[in-house]
Amino acid sequence: MNPRELLIDSFRAALTAADPLYIVSPHLPKPPVKGKTIVVGAGKAAAAMAKAVEQHWPIDAPLEGIVITRYQHGYRGEASLQRIRVVEAGHPIPDNTGTDAAHDILQLVKNATPDDLLLVLVSGGGSSLLSLPAGEISIDDMQIVTANLLRSGAPIRDMNVVRKHLSAIQGGQLAAACQAQVVSLIISDVTGDDPADIASGPTVADPSTYDDALAVLNRYRITPPVSVARHLSNGARGAIAETIKPGDVRLTRVENKVIATAHQSLTMAAAYFQQRGITPVILGDSVTGEAREVAKVYGALVRQIRTHHHPIKPPLVLISGGECTVTMANGDGISKSRGGRCTEFLLSLAIDLAGLADVHAIACDTDGIDGSEDNAGGLMLDTTMARATKMTLNPQAILNANSAYDFFAALDDLVITGPTRTNVNDYRAILVL
Repeated sequence: MNPRELLIDSFRAALTAADPLYIVSPHLPKPPVKGKTIVVGAGKAAAAMAKAVEQHWPIDAPLEGIVITRYQHGYRGEASLQRIRVVEAGHPIPDNTGTDAAHDILQLVKNATPDDLLLVLVSGGGSSLLSLPAGEISIDDMQIVTANLLRSGAPIRDMNVVRKHLSAIQGGQLAAACQAQVVSLIISDVTGDDPADIASGPTVADPSTYDDALAVLNRYRITPPVSVARHLSNGARGAIAETIKPGDVRLTRVENKVIATAHQSLTMAAAYFQQRGITPVILGDSVTGEAREVAKVYGALVRQIRTHHHPIKPPLVLISGGECTVTMANGDGISKSRGGRCTEFLLSLAIDLAGLADVHAIACDTDGIDGSEDNAGGLMLDTTMARATKMTLNPQAILNANSAYDFFAALDDLVITGPTRTNVNDYRAILVL
């Protein structure tokens, strides 16, 4: 029983449960009787979702569209899509390429007729990829706000409250601009799986307000650029229309379907362990909080199990999902630190457990990218701290610098998958043998 292989294979099982090439086709609507089907979308899974549509759509049914995904998340060569245009753009910081594509998507949607069908493919990452600044806000100012929100440690729901109110397309505005029937297929990357929070809900009513957006910026002490401050202030006093609210008649022709969630992936991983005689315990699919602090809580639970065989006797695995946060130590630390919430969680856990025997863990982002580096996450083994000592690594100093990537790279314990073309948030498994 090789702990490394067990953990990595369990992650693969979790990914399979969220693979668009397997899960999209059962949810596809029928083509319209008279009109054409227009496919639009954004997110890290957008290209794979669009490919699944092409693979299963009738060849004689008119099909066209545009989806936006992150750089390197599209397809190349013979695998390229033929009927749906795929644009690769900036994430997590939006860029001009994404803005131009979002503009094209909005125009395509506005030109749809009542006889057409609009099929919207939504997945995590869509908030920055489908970024079309409203009013006089420039893409440069949108980038500044996004970077500051990322640096602040704000949870994704708070970030999206702001982004919806700076957007001409999110917060239900994409669907409201369309005369056709709308079917939105959604892969959830947020805790709670609320469609309004996923990719900032381009086809979903938004209950938040301009006042809420201003409150988020104040809460995290973010001073926005002048154009952003002016836009939000004008919205708060009613000079600019709000995002689309619950009960809006324009959304009565919209169907939103969440087709993949973190819970489904955790369940698949649990079945993998169960088949190998290891008792799975799913701790939740909506774990949030500072990654390093969450790790300490898990560390206390592991010590209780390891020492007292309570509340469950080993062998077992503690499985969880959700989206922790990392508050950067330096004000401008994004460019100076190398790491992400998964490796930060693992490094904090390793320090807390201090080499406790027969305890191993994996933490990976299901999109294949932890933070801004090339890894999905990493592995912590019961030999991790001993090997770090031999290499004269200083785990606590590295954690303080938010550079957990460097720690696990030095130990050759990074998990590198490349883009997975899906995203149902983080996957964590702690194996207690």
